[in-house]
Amino acid sequence: MSDKSIFILAIESSCDDTSAAVLCNGKVLSNVVANQEIHALYGGVVPELASRAHQQNIIPVVQQAIQKANIDKNQLNAIAFTRGPGLMGSLLVGTSFAKSLALGLNIPLIAVNHMQAHILAHFIEEESQTKPPFPFLCLTISGGHTQIVKITDYFLMEIIGETLDDAAGEAYDKSAKILGLPYPGGPLIDKYAQLGNPKAYAFTKPKVGAMDFSFSGLKTGILRFVEKNVAANPDFVKENLYDICASIQHTIVQILMDKLKNASKHTGIKHIAIAGGVSANSEIRKVLKEAEKKYGWNTYIPKFEYTTDNAGMIGISGYLSYLEGNYSEISTQSTARLKVTE
Repeated sequence: MSDKSIFILAIESSCDDTSAAVLCNGKVLSNVVANQEIHALYGGVVPELASRAHQQNIIPVVQQAIQKANIDKNQLNAIAFTRGPGLMGSLLVGTSFAKSLALGLNIPLIAVNHMQAHILAHFIEEESQTKPPFPFLCLTISGGHTQIVKITDYFLMEIIGETLDDAAGEAYDKSAKILGLPYPGGPLIDKYAQLGNPKAYAFTKPKVGAMDFSFSGLKTGILRFVEKNVAANPDFVKENLYDICASIQHTIVQILMDKLKNASKHTGIKHIAIAGGVSANSEIRKVLKEAEKKYGWNTYIPKFEYTTDNAGMIGISGYLSYLEGNYSEISTQSTARLKVTE
C-alpha cells in the first residue's frame, strides 16, 4: 500500500442507477447511488428514459460523492468510469462526463469493465471483508450475466462456464412477472420464499454442459405450470404464492450450486466467491455459507451494498489499474457488449 493518498473518483452508469464514489487507497470514502423509480411503471428498464435520468442525476451525484468524501476535486488522482457492458445511451452519459472532468482537471482517465468490477469489489478495503487469494472462482450472477470465472490475478480472468441463453436474474424477474409481481421481481421472490416450502413444487433442471447454465427452459416450465394450475383454480397463485416463490428460488439456487460444485471439482479450487446483483439474494448467501462445511470451501460474499451496480466497485477496479499505470486514452469508446476477459 502506498504511503501517498491516492484518490479515485469513480462513475457507474451502465443501466438504470447513476452512481459516483470516491476511494482513497482502495477504501471507499463515499458511494452515492441515485435509483430510477420510473422503470417500475413499465415492468423493465426503458433505455431512452434511463439515459435521460442519468443526464439529470450525474452532476448532483458526483458533487455529493466528493462532498461526502470530504475532499476537494483537485485532490483527485484519476477518474474511473464504466466503459461497458451496458445500455449504450446510459454508458455514454457516464463516459462523456468522466472524459470532460479528466480533461478539465488534467488527470488520468481509467476505463473499467463493469463485469470485472463486480468481481474486484471483493478487494475493496473493508474491515469486515476477507479478500479471496488467487486463484479463486467467482460465480457472477446478474440480470444480464451468469458465469463462472477463474481469477488468477486482478486482471487475469477466464470464463469456465456461462449461460447459453438467459441470465439467472432474468429468470427471477420473468418468473415474478408470470406471478403478477411488480418489477423488479427478484427481491420479492426472495422475500416471499422465506415464508414458503421450497419442496412444494418440482421444476425441471436444464440439461446442459457440466459448468454451463440455461434458464430459458425453466422460465417456460414455470409459465406452463402457472397456466395449467390457474386454469383449474383462478386463485392458485394467490393461495400458494409463498410456496411457488420458495420452489422457484430453490430450483435456481440448486442449478447455480450444482455448476459451482462441478467447477470446483474440475479446477481443484476451493476458494469460491460470488458477485453481481443476484448475489444479494439471501438464499444464495445462505447456501454458499453452508457449502464451507459441506465441501471444505472458503467462501467470499461481498458486502450487500457492493453487489448491485455501484461506483465503489468501479473505483476499486480503477485504483488497481492506476497502481499498474494502466490508463485509458481520451478517445476510448463505450461499448454495449464486453466480456469479462476483455
